Amino acid sequence: MKIVLFRVSMGLMALQICLSLSKLSRSPTMSLKKLPYLCPKLNPQNTKKETSISLSLCLTKRELHFSFFALILNGLSPNTSTAILHQDLLALERYTDYKEGFTLLRPSSWIKVDKAGATVLFEEANKGINNVGVVVNPVRLTSLQEFGSPEFVVDKLIQAERRKESTKDVEVIGVAERSGQGGLEVYEFEYKVDSTRGGMKRIFTAAFVASKKLYLLNIAHSDKPDSPLDTDTRMNLEDILHSFDVAPTT
Repeated sequence: MKIVLFRVSMGLMALQICLSLSKLSRSPTMSLKKLPYLCPKLNPQNTKKETSISLSLCLTKRELHFSFFALILNGLSPNTSTAILHQDLLALERYTDYKEGFTLLRPSSWIKVDKAGATVLFEEANKGINNVGVVVNPVRLTSLQEFGSPEFVVDKLIQAERRKESTKDVEVIGVAERSGQGGLEVYEFEYKVDSTRGGMKRIFTAAFVASKKLYLLNIAHSDKPDSPLDTDTRMNLEDILHSFDVAPTT
């Protein structure tokens, strides 16, 4: 009996791995290089960058630094003490904002809510800790690479997370770079946060610069030890992450 149960368990594990590989292979625009990441030493040429707030409508490079992490410092996730994970696949639908110029997949059952600082925000009903939000800000840069490498950006992002009083611990899972429409450069990050506001959360972030605007996507989902992020939900969240792009021309 033990042998049979062991074989069933191994079979299920193999099936999950196959499903994950199959899901990744369906993203033709993805040139993802997920790597284990240890916070790198800062590039000397970038160490003097400051975080500052400007009253100007167009952001300088230092203001971009502030703008990029305002999403993290202010947080798109409302304070929620508990969240129950579901085991079903989320139904995704295309959401395109032609005025601001971006597109992404969103869970069709999640509710669109208003929140200061967010261009758009979708929350799971009664589980606001699970959400997908986008922030768009004007910048003077023409590409994200002018701000820094993916490693430099994620280091700054993690520093911002650690400065929050609610943060107990943060761990980077992956850093990636891919091409969007027309060769657009897109940075992607995945990390875990243990916070006094909602407990353990998995965060997926994507960013790009287009038409002198900085576009930021932030996906947050509960990932507690007693109810970890399941494979199906994770695959859905990755689909949303990889779908974030500049809006197609009409």
